[in-house]
Amino acid sequence: MARYRPEVAQIGRAALTALRKQLPGTAEMVYDNFNALVIGFSTSERPSDAILSIGLYARWVNLSFLQDAMSLPDPDGLLRGTGNVVRSVRLTSPDDIGRPAVRALIAEAVARANPPIDPTLRRRLTIRAVSARRRPRK
Repeated sequence: MARYRPEVAQIGRAALTALRKQLPGTAEMVYDNFNALVIGFSTSERPSDAILSIGLYARWVNLSFLQDAMSLPDPDGLLRGTGNVVRSVRLTSPDDIGRPAVRALIAEAVARANPPIDPTLRRRLTIRAVSARRRPRK
C-alpha cells in the first residue's frame, strides 16, 4: 500500500483492518495487478469462494461484493455497477468502512457466503499474483 497516495493507502488500511475483524477465519488472497492492488476474502484458498474484496486504485478504493451481489439488499443505494454477480461500494474516507449501511452490506454478504465462513479457522494470507508492470499509483 505504500506505493499509493497517502489518502488512498489510509482508506485501504482502514478497510483491511475492519474486514479482518469482521471476517475471522477467511483466507486473504492478494493480487497486485496492472490496474490495482486487490485483497480478496474467501472461505477457502479457492478464488471462486471469495465473498468480497478491497481494490486500491490510483485515486480510490472499492469494496466489491463477489457472491450474488445483485440480490443484496441495498436500501441506501450504495452498490455501484450493473453486473449480475459483482457490485461495489466506493470508499472515499477511512470512516466509510464503518458506516452502518456498509457494515450491513458486509454482514449480509457474510451471512450468504457459500460455502460459509468457519470463524474458528486462522486467517490465511496468500500472495496470488504480482504483475511486473503496473499503472502509476500516485
